Amino acid sequence: MSVLAQARPRAEPIPEIATEEPLVLENVRWSTYQALLKDLGDRPIHLTYDQGRLEIMTLSATHEILKKWIGRLIENLSAELDLDIKSLGSTTISRKELKRGLEPDECYYIGNEPLVRGKMKINFKKDPPPDLAVEVDVSRSSSSRQSVYAALGVPEMWRYDEHLHVLHLQGGKYVERNHSLSFPFLPMPDMEGFIDQIREVRETALIRSFRRWVQKEILPKYKSHKP
Repeated sequence: MSVLAQARPRAEPIPEIATEEPLVLENVRWSTYQALLKDLGDRPIHLTYDQGRLEIMTLSATHEILKKWIGRLIENLSAELDLDIKSLGSTTISRKELKRGLEPDECYYIGNEPLVRGKMKINFKKDPPPDLAVEVDVSRSSSSRQSVYAALGVPEMWRYDEHLHVLHLQGGKYVERNHSLSFPFLPMPDMEGFIDQIREVRETALIRSFRRWVQKEILPKYKSHKP
């Protein structure tokens, strides 16, 4: 474990403002799921469709704070490394022939970024799935969504539930590992530390601190890791 992770006391959880309890409906048609996606638009709601099972989840302020913060860290990391990524946010990833679909909290093309570079519309039947998806679990578990991610072929998930879990897709299931596929040079306990500090430190100050850390500690590793 890193020095940062050892020295940092466990932060208190962000107080919940709204409770995330999913509404689950069975035997829902694909056409109904698609109609709901269209009608709900950009409302703070996630729909997870798994072969007729529809889960509807409203998103709390706590959830949105954490998922946005993790996204900012990933995006600032890639900027400091001059690493090309494509950010899709909570874009709906769905495949009619698989009868599965969902909206990640955040998702990114990293290794496969050249394959979708410049595209403003992604066809998930032809284009690869994102390389990395981020899931924030505040008062619910994303385990019901993992089978959907697996069927869609997303190779890596980061799941945050007061701890940062890195999951690799292996043999059709997710297995927890201690390193990232997309950022193998990145010490994940330190990433968890920067996520936790959002409870205590101003965002702008914390971003500056994070970028200095990347420049000093991560950039040399990244340069040596590059082929």
